[in-house]
Amino acid sequence: MLRKKIVLTAPREYHVTQRSSQMETDDWPQFRGPGGQGISPGKGLPPTWSSQENLLWKTPLPGAGSSSPIVVGSRVFLTCYSGYNVAGNRAGAMEQLALHLLCLSRKSGAILWNKKLAPTLPEQVSVRDNHGYASSTPASDGERVYAFFGKSGVVAFDLEGRQLWRTGVGSGRSDFGTGASPILYGDSVIVNASVESESLVALDKKTGKEKWRTLGIREAYNTPILVTVGGRSELVVAMMGKVLGLDPATGRQLWSCTNEIAWYIVPSVVAHQGTLWSLGGRSGITAVALRAGGSGDVTRSHRLWTSRKGCNVSSPIVHEGHLYWMNDNEIAFCAEAKSGNLVYEERVERADMVWASPVLAEGKLYYLSRRGDTLVLPARPRFERPAVNSLRDGSVFNASPAVAGGQLFIRSDLFAYGVGRR
Repeated sequence: MLRKKIVLTAPREYHVTQRSSQMETDDWPQFRGPGGQGISPGKGLPPTWSSQENLLWKTPLPGAGSSSPIVVGSRVFLTCYSGYNVAGNRAGAMEQLALHLLCLSRKSGAILWNKKLAPTLPEQVSVRDNHGYASSTPASDGERVYAFFGKSGVVAFDLEGRQLWRTGVGSGRSDFGTGASPILYGDSVIVNASVESESLVALDKKTGKEKWRTLGIREAYNTPILVTVGGRSELVVAMMGKVLGLDPATGRQLWSCTNEIAWYIVPSVVAHQGTLWSLGGRSGITAVALRAGGSGDVTRSHRLWTSRKGCNVSSPIVHEGHLYWMNDNEIAFCAEAKSGNLVYEERVERADMVWASPVLAEGKLYYLSRRGDTLVLPARPRFERPAVNSLRDGSVFNASPAVAGGQLFIRSDLFAYGVGRR
């Protein structure tokens, strides 16, 4: 592990940018929830669940997908695709591909509406590991829902299912598909279109018109986050070789920090009390910590440490001075957030590969495996054998869970699930 000591300045005002005041307090309005940190303030999740216990509903989906659900009031939104390259079905013809935005009842799981969209063809002929064509999680401001379908563009609907606009952000394609999700800032929808046009793009929330575009975003598959430092909002995204901070109002680059990660970056950055943590890559340096803020190249002044212990897919959680994550080799990690020093590194039985990002609620970490087992570990710097809650039913679970109002919302490539106390 490589570390670099620096002299820290006095703490500055810092917080994750707050969501719209129109959102309910227990909503989960975007990828990884409020602020994109994977942390829920809610209470009351059931300690155990299975297909026979504390499963409130299970809804068959009209198509496959890896996007995570979001929760807005009494509704759950997610995306899927059908007609072409759906695992377990015949490949079909590309002309039969359809994209879907779904609205489900939070209480019953019933599909309230299903809006089918025609893709922009040609699409990727095949996508590795059955990621498919609906991997980006929607975002909502409490009035509209915004969904991103890669080269097929960004689309906005109102909560009743009326399409408001649709805008393309590039025509590029990737063997891995598209996974970055939209986030909201003021009157803008911001999309990481690294695959489609090697750019970050801001669209007007009401019209879909492009407000700004920043080029040079390469090998960045992660969803950006918004932070506030010293009264200034910053849009943070990680890419191969560096972490960038931009002005979310204009797209102008504020600072950059070398991360020494020589691979594409999938996990999203997390933030707490003036520090950012970014994981990514399969070998060599795979983690970096840095302070937010600054101007120009801040590598020497703001980078805190780098590490060879990281993760290629799943995003981390920062909690009470420690960083937690699980990599795709079924190993759970805990490190000191300040120094990067490892506290534990333990292989977890029944993890069966974890691609979903974890959530934290009531002091517990929830890691969802691809087979449908949720591994529950205490969020403290001592490893304990996890409790296992299983929804195994033969489907594949790539999406990250959502937490809202004492309920856990999970989706696989075949079903959506509502978990809560019964």
